Amino acid sequence: MPRRPAGAPTAAPPAPASAPASGRRAHARAAAPGGGGFLAKAAAVTAGLTAAGAVLGLVRDQIMAGYFGAGAGTDAFLVAWTVPEFASTLLIEDAMALILVPAFSRALARRSAGLSDDPVRALVRGTLPRIVLSLGVAAVVLIVAAPLLVAALAPGLPDPALAVDCTRLTGTCVLSFALVGYCSAALRAHGRFLPPAAIYVAYNTGIIGTILVLREPWGVRSAAAGVAVGGVLMVLVQAPTLLRELRSPRRREPSAPAPATTGEGRILVLGLIAPVVAFSLCRQSQTLIERFLASPLPAGAISHLNYAQKVAQMPMILSLMLCTVSFPVVARALAAGDPEGARRRVERDLLLAAVVVLVGSSTVIATAPRIVELLFERGEFTGADTTATAAVMRVYALGLLGQTMVGALVRCYFSAARPLWYPAAAMAAGLVTTAAAGVPGAHYWGAVGIAAANALGITLSAVLLLRGAHRQAVPIHVGRLGEGLLRLATASAWATGAGWLCQLAIGSALLAVAVAGLVVVGVFLLFIACAAKAPEIPPLPRSAFRRTPHARRHRAAPSPAEAVPVEAAPVGGDVPLDHGHR
Repeated sequence: MPRRPAGAPTAAPPAPASAPASGRRAHARAAAPGGGGFLAKAAAVTAGLTAAGAVLGLVRDQIMAGYFGAGAGTDAFLVAWTVPEFASTLLIEDAMALILVPAFSRALARRSAGLSDDPVRALVRGTLPRIVLSLGVAAVVLIVAAPLLVAALAPGLPDPALAVDCTRLTGTCVLSFALVGYCSAALRAHGRFLPPAAIYVAYNTGIIGTILVLREPWGVRSAAAGVAVGGVLMVLVQAPTLLRELRSPRRREPSAPAPATTGEGRILVLGLIAPVVAFSLCRQSQTLIERFLASPLPAGAISHLNYAQKVAQMPMILSLMLCTVSFPVVARALAAGDPEGARRRVERDLLLAAVVVLVGSSTVIATAPRIVELLFERGEFTGADTTATAAVMRVYALGLLGQTMVGALVRCYFSAARPLWYPAAAMAAGLVTTAAAGVPGAHYWGAVGIAAANALGITLSAVLLLRGAHRQAVPIHVGRLGEGLLRLATASAWATGAGWLCQLAIGSALLAVAVAGLVVVGVFLLFIACAAKAPEIPPLPRSAFRRTPHARRHRAAPSPAEAVPVEAAPVGGDVPLDHGHR
């Protein structure tokens, strides 16, 4: 029997079958219809707009490579790019969502109970001004202290003055991204997934447009200005919808009891947010270590690392989309007292994500020079840059399975009643490994050694999270899942070799990548079909539409767990964690 997490709600007496839904159930019906249909629609919206944002992000990188190449100027911008990377992780994706979505869900449940004062508006009045004030001050401090920040991040940078100018422009995103994350959390709690899924489309559109307009007078500074413009566009994409939700007539459930009010000030309590923030910081700090170690290397090393990482991570982004949308299903299964259904959901998602990322990483390793040639080799981006970037990309791809497992497994830990410190500790161990291996790696092998240290560190974090998952709220069968992942990795190795051999004799880069991709998929599936004890992997469409058993059993009446007041909901509640092409 899995242990009940500390602070987990106890089961309430069963509600009569004819009683109206209350608490979380009422909110689920009012804000977002449950079941497979809603999950499939949310997955389709998120997948479509995530793919569009990723394509625009790729176009953005192609434009930057063509206009600015991979030299000292691009390196300076990428040091400043560290600010929006950190800000998006903390303020849009992980931390802000994990803290605010459950708070808005509780407020919506109290609104449906017909309280005199609108709890949702009260939550906004109590939290938004504080967030704007505190992060506005943080943005000003960052802009003023930009020279110190650049010196700390990249002490060996050839052009620190350019990096300082770019950092001051990107520093504005601290405030704009805070507003973006706030709007995204509120809209997801209301069951509105379209505007939050469109933010990276707006973001990359702003960057591309600003580069095209200001490239001649400003050079690479135009890309930094584009970050500021893109941040504003991300807010504008969501703000009208959120304002309509806040101004809309309140939906009332006359027979729904009002949950006890404990005060939303607790969402800012250090004990609740610290584990989430620590995990997010450790996860993003790998980029800091990479750029710190690469700054003394010859000009262009940081750029090669950046271009390689952006392309290599595309399979990971695609593989995590299913986990992103299905995470609320896992949280609701746990809330309904169905840990076995949550376990099956998580294990299916992990295997499906592994299949997608391993097929993608096999294609990347087999055809890395052809991919870089096809995407970037034009303008200021030379053949030497293609060779250096492809070598780094192949090594990065070795860590993609670990990256995916970390992104998927952390949901098991953040489904608990309180955020746990173990994920942060696992990420910290991986971070220390990256730093320890990166120092000699950078000295002997340059950017390739840094990429190898990154792959080693994130793989260690994934192994630690997998080994500890069976003791958490979702009792994953670690041995069986690990065996399945090992067999999938073996199939990936065979597919990589076959894809590499097939592309050697093909002259066209586009045709070589296409043929190698088809061969990789065919060999991978053939190996899985013929292997003894191959892991059972359900088809993707069926998995997307499938509901956990508790959802099928309780279509009319709430389960005992669903009748618990929403204040007892886990801090990691209905939180889709979007990781777009930033």
